[in-house]
Amino acid sequence: MKRCSTCNKTYTEQNLSFCIDDGTPLTEVPEDETTVVGARNAEQTSGQGRQDDWNAVAYKPPGVYVPPGGSAERRRVWPWVLGVVSVLVLGLIGLSIAAILLVPRMVQRNSPAPFGRNDNVRSEENQNTDSSKAPDSETNANANTNTNTNSNSETPSKEAAAVPTDKDQVLAQLTDIENQWTAANLNADKKKLDQILADDYVGQSADGEGGTEGKAEYLRTIKRDTTIDKWEFDGLKVTLHGDRATLFGNVKFRAGEQAVTYRFTDRFVWRDSRWQATGSEVERVE
Repeated sequence: MKRCSTCNKTYTEQNLSFCIDDGTPLTEVPEDETTVVGARNAEQTSGQGRQDDWNAVAYKPPGVYVPPGGSAERRRVWPWVLGVVSVLVLGLIGLSIAAILLVPRMVQRNSPAPFGRNDNVRSEENQNTDSSKAPDSETNANANTNTNTNSNSETPSKEAAAVPTDKDQVLAQLTDIENQWTAANLNADKKKLDQILADDYVGQSADGEGGTEGKAEYLRTIKRDTTIDKWEFDGLKVTLHGDRATLFGNVKFRAGEQAVTYRFTDRFVWRDSRWQATGSEVERVE
């Protein structure tokens, strides 16, 4: 005899292993309990007019019998299967949409033009563009040539017109240059002297022996003088000859209680829109 541990229903069929009502595995009933169960069954069947000595429940398979591990296990597994299938379907849909949107663009970018048609069209367009631009370039070249020619032809007149002709203006300009020149001599400022002196400068030698020196020698031999406290100019006069100017005058140097005066003649030329010194002569006044 076998019993269902869930519904306590007993079965006498030896080949039956599971309860036909709930599918629970059947367990063997001990021998000492078999007699009791048999008596109970007898009492139950006696009221119905049955005379059998052992009144066990006859085995009747249900109309739809599901073997063990069937519907119960399927009911537990199918939600997971449905979830996995849903995820896969959604993923395939997403990939399909991405492919529809991206693949045509990639094909258009990477696909070469058949038989070099686009290359020919582009080359023809470039040639047409270049040919269309050619007249403009020629026009610009002619315009630039005419402009350069006109500017070159007008340059001398502009430079000649730029030369100062007012003596008072030139005297003020040259006086300012003389102050800068003197300060640069005392400080041995070669950079400033290089701006003041013209490249063709020739002046009296600084050794006092009556010789002359050029710009390079002037800059090489210049030395700083820290004894001079101040200086002042006196009797400055200027003469103009076109783009040339000559400045005459005296300069007095003071070193403490002592004072020394020099008479100088400095010559200038108007070049690169500024006055540049081309020569200098100096003599001491006793």
